[in-house]
Amino acid sequence: MAVPARRTSKAKKNKRRSSVWKLDAPTLVKCPNCSSYTVPHRVCGTCGYYNGKEVVSKD
Repeated sequence: MAVPARRTSKAKKNKRRSSVWKLDAPTLVKCPNCSSYTVPHRVCGTCGYYNGKEVVSKD
């Protein structure tokens, strides 16, 4: 049965694994109606507007 010729070093092993654990920051855009930050293509949770129209009434 084949055996690896050399042991994989800690640095090489960690370089290979490093990209798995990186997190991306969520994309946020400013709401044109109330200027609060929201997730794109979703109704604004603060004012209830989407695409310039009131979708959810926030009273």
